[in-house]
Amino acid sequence: MTAFYLTTPIYYVNALPHLGHAYTTIVADSLVRFQRLMGKDSLFITGTDEHGDKIVQAAEKAGSSPQKLADDVSAAFRSLWPRLDVAPAGFVRTTDESHKAVVRAFLQKVHDAGDIYFGEYSGHYCYGCERFYTEKELENGLCPQHLTKPELISERNYFFRMSRYQDWLKQHILEKPDFIRPERYRTEVLALLDSGVLDDLCISRPKSRLTWGIELPFDPQYVCYVWFDALLAYISALGGPESPDFRRYWPQSEHLVAKDILKPHAVFWPTMLKAADLPLFRHLNVHGYWLVRDTKMSKSLGNVIAPLAMADTFGNDVFRYFLLREMHFGNDASFSEEALTARLNADLANDLGNLFSRVLSMTAKFCRSAVPEPGPDEDLERALKKVAEESVSNFKNLFSRLRFSAALESLWELVRALNKYVDAAAPWNLAKNNDGERLGTVLHTLLRYMYIVAVHLWPVMPRKAEVMLEQLGLPVGPEGPSSGILDREDLFAVPLMPGSAVASFSNLFPRRDSEAEASMPGWSVTEEAGGGKNNSGAACPSADRVDAGDPAPGGAIEFSDFQKLELRVGTVTACEAHPNADKLLRVMVDLGESSVRQIIAGIAEFFVPENIVGKQVVVVANLAPRKLRGLESRGMILAVRKDEGLELLSVTAPVVPGSRVS
Repeated sequence: MTAFYLTTPIYYVNALPHLGHAYTTIVADSLVRFQRLMGKDSLFITGTDEHGDKIVQAAEKAGSSPQKLADDVSAAFRSLWPRLDVAPAGFVRTTDESHKAVVRAFLQKVHDAGDIYFGEYSGHYCYGCERFYTEKELENGLCPQHLTKPELISERNYFFRMSRYQDWLKQHILEKPDFIRPERYRTEVLALLDSGVLDDLCISRPKSRLTWGIELPFDPQYVCYVWFDALLAYISALGGPESPDFRRYWPQSEHLVAKDILKPHAVFWPTMLKAADLPLFRHLNVHGYWLVRDTKMSKSLGNVIAPLAMADTFGNDVFRYFLLREMHFGNDASFSEEALTARLNADLANDLGNLFSRVLSMTAKFCRSAVPEPGPDEDLERALKKVAEESVSNFKNLFSRLRFSAALESLWELVRALNKYVDAAAPWNLAKNNDGERLGTVLHTLLRYMYIVAVHLWPVMPRKAEVMLEQLGLPVGPEGPSSGILDREDLFAVPLMPGSAVASFSNLFPRRDSEAEASMPGWSVTEEAGGGKNNSGAACPSADRVDAGDPAPGGAIEFSDFQKLELRVGTVTACEAHPNADKLLRVMVDLGESSVRQIIAGIAEFFVPENIVGKQVVVVANLAPRKLRGLESRGMILAVRKDEGLELLSVTAPVVPGSRVS
């Protein structure tokens, strides 16, 4: 089995994790899950970089010690990942003794080879970057990253002969066009190498100035430069160059970084590996920044996005999908709750969620929630198969090249094609005409391709994908779908057995419309749920009942007013408790339409959900949709209040679902 090894940056502990950290790590998790489905022995590691000037400064500012600060912030990073459904194979800390041992051995090896020397240096030192800048690297005399004036420092230090490898590095990048990707960052590094002689790298700090670091093995009066230390975590996480894991995984290694740390990874790191006679990584994958109101996130500007707040508000899977779908890898992208809501409503609720809802509801209605026996394919199925084959082929090709947004768009071509197929095949008409064989073909085809969509989405949205597969009667274990499933030649041979059970309904992605929910001043969801009154004493229009009593102020109504109401008889196909409200039921009602209606009814205190299934009820069918505790209600079930409780308004004998009350 081919190996695949991916690393995130070793995150610096001078600040708590933010959206940028979350994005990089979620991308890594998704990519490794994808490679696992492609049949590769895949793992990724992350960790924390805990040495250097900035850690000492941050600890002093917090009234703490560097070790205590590192422990606390590292723990915050480590605890964040499982809450975002991120599962690294390892978490390395640069204060770990095992890591320090690898760093010392590496330093000694390069020193013994003659590539580390002692000398005096005068340069512009930026404490924010923890590195020296040359005059040509400064922008108007300022650090290009922090826009602050560096301090001119002269001191004796140890240097790595990085300039020795300039020509070799340039030739390697030219010969390996995908060594640095996307292309724009490869071009940037080549321009840097062409701009002049590469300086040697200062790799030590005198203990007279800094003690918080790894002591040099050949001079105890110095500690190692933080970048020379941190980059080696990619190797120490595997146990060092002599370990079996290093021999297995390192030849297939890739790094994932943001563009602000391009130079250390594209220049420092490969020359360090070359000097130590170690093989290079395969790819350096570089992404852009997340912007807020077109500005890079910054604590000083107060525009830092907390990832857990977004995940808690929208759900982990929606958050993960948005990050991979919204950013075109390599470019900057803008983050806003409005954009996240738009993706949720358009892609997930309207397209994917609606597909699962309508197909499972029709399977419940026409086949009693059992997978039907398919008949022969016709032109519609043959055309759909071509779309599906092209969609998943493009998805795999694009995802493997980190073009996540384009890959998901390709998969959505299949999702949208399935929704169009429902409309073209019209299963409700087939059922009406008693064409059971054709109906079985259509529903079986839909369920089969819904499985394909769910499996391909698992790397991005693991929890929701597992729910989809469970709803299709094909649940997976804690490790997700089978390793190698996307690389199978018989991918489309879905194990859907006729007669096996599927869910009777689905509500994967409730729409989020904060404006709609906030457009009812004076209304209380709790009062609506209980069928109570609003502040003015009028009956709640969203309470699913009709109170007996006098007409509303204003007297009798005209017949034309009554004609505005569209009252229809429907059959309850499914019913369950609302996930977020004790007094509400989620009722699925067949009104003879192409899809089953979802109605949120405040009747939970009077009825057991399973006792309503199969009953016929009267519904106000043309009531404007309204959100109740996060779920959209498309209609109102009529009921009558009695002393002993509530009775649903119904008919004396069964009628065809959708029959109009007149």
